[in-house]
Amino acid sequence: MGKKGKREKKGKGAEKTAAKMERKVSRRARKEEEDLEALIAEFQTLDAKKTQVIETSCPPPSPRLNGSLSAHPEKDELILFGGEYFNGQKTYLYNDLYLYNIRKNSWTKVEIPNPPPRRCAHQAAVVPTAGGQLWVFGGEFASPSGEQFYHYKDLWVLHLASKTWEQIKAPGGPSGRSGHRMVACKRQLMVFGGFHESTRDYIYYNDVYAFNLDSFTWSKLAPSGIGPAPRSGCQMATTPEGSIVIYGGYSKQRVKKDVDKGTLHTDMFLLKTEGSGKEEDKWVWSRLNPSGVKPTPRSGFSVAIGPNNRSLLFGGVHDEEEEESIEGDFFNDIYFYDIGKNRWFPGQLKVSRSEKRKRRRGRRAETDGGDDEVISGPADEKERSESEEEEEDAALSPQVEPCPRSNAMLAVKHGVLYVYGGMFEVGDRQFTLSDLYSIDLHKMEEWKVLVEMDPKTQEWLEESESDEEEEDMEGAEGGEEDEESSEEDSEDEGGEEQHPSVQPDEKHADYLSRTEQYWIKVARSNMGPDAKEKKVVKVAHAMAKTFYEDSI
Repeated sequence: MGKKGKREKKGKGAEKTAAKMERKVSRRARKEEEDLEALIAEFQTLDAKKTQVIETSCPPPSPRLNGSLSAHPEKDELILFGGEYFNGQKTYLYNDLYLYNIRKNSWTKVEIPNPPPRRCAHQAAVVPTAGGQLWVFGGEFASPSGEQFYHYKDLWVLHLASKTWEQIKAPGGPSGRSGHRMVACKRQLMVFGGFHESTRDYIYYNDVYAFNLDSFTWSKLAPSGIGPAPRSGCQMATTPEGSIVIYGGYSKQRVKKDVDKGTLHTDMFLLKTEGSGKEEDKWVWSRLNPSGVKPTPRSGFSVAIGPNNRSLLFGGVHDEEEEESIEGDFFNDIYFYDIGKNRWFPGQLKVSRSEKRKRRRGRRAETDGGDDEVISGPADEKERSESEEEEEDAALSPQVEPCPRSNAMLAVKHGVLYVYGGMFEVGDRQFTLSDLYSIDLHKMEEWKVLVEMDPKTQEWLEESESDEEEEDMEGAEGGEEDEESSEEDSEDEGGEEQHPSVQPDEKHADYLSRTEQYWIKVARSNMGPDAKEKKVVKVAHAMAKTFYEDSI
């Protein structure tokens, strides 16, 4: 048998194995999902009681990750939908909708009758049709313990002009999944990859579906060529010609009983049509070998489309997986991919001319104010190279920037990138964020803090067996009613009783020594470059102490 025949036989064998695994996962997941369907139905019954659209000015949304942040196609607004929050014991899922007014730096909560059920790890795409539409597909709902999952396969559209939700029921779409990617490409929504997980099994996908925005029909593509391996959480971008670019992602496989091995993908592919982009056209996968500086391997990164035909990647985490533990290295960097040039490059902050002049004046003032008289001539001025000045600039003024994180929500409007929320971990504890940053992608000069991180919004509870039993009895959490009740409980109990003061003991000192530099970086990124070092350190210690006390 020739090489081609062997490859075809191997490919068919892999397809059969994948189909068998999907049936196995589906059978085991069916019982779990039936249990969770009852909870989802209860929440939908509550949502159905809303009969009119209510818009309310509000403070920034609660901490969350794995939601969606989208730019309104016609207004200077960002649209935040869904997401999740975990406090160490309970998982909270959301289906609330917020609008962020860019010009006013203000938030509005919009309650609309019959919204999609609570979810996270879904995908949202905006199209400019009829005053703007926000399309939402898939995602997951989790039990309070985070041990059971329901994976959605529903498709919804939010009509932005009339502020109405509509579920689109069309057969032949993707199976239930989360961690997939979806983009609007010409008059189609393209869906790729993702995963489906039950208590004991999981499966990752590399299939491609297209939803026609004119006929409201699904079609499954059957591209030729060798495409990406199954994965979730990848980067998916469209080219001006209507092709699809896929980069990176994460998957795992079982190497032996109860032992899984994760894979951080760093490969890149192009999905191209041989015709004019119609449904009946043939699609072809091909491997891309980009030039430039590629992102370091990571998962949980966030993606958006920037100006000048560039897609961008922000943040993420690189997990060092041991047999019994996982240590994560979180990122807050930006990488750009130039679609036209097939080239990666890191997004580095530049110092504006006015800022450079200000710093030079400051250096001269320091020199003039010294005890010794210094006379410098043209030759001395020339000796100062541009690289030396840049090094001094970096040393004199630490940049404001978002703290390292994964699973943040991104949107780009008028060439400005907005980063909201996400999470990072310190030891076994998760810190979920509710801050908002922006940066002008044309200038790349500075990050702006639009909403500061408030450490007091972070709650962490140690897990216990009795709590798990109670959670399973109570059902899933989420939504504004749960937030209100938790606020009332904290008010009744009182701050002192809820968070008793803990004197720095050996464990606290050890925790501080291990995490001090991280908390200093978090504090500095929120306080700005003008904050004095002593104050930054003091705030960092207070944040670390608060986080430590809340977790014991």
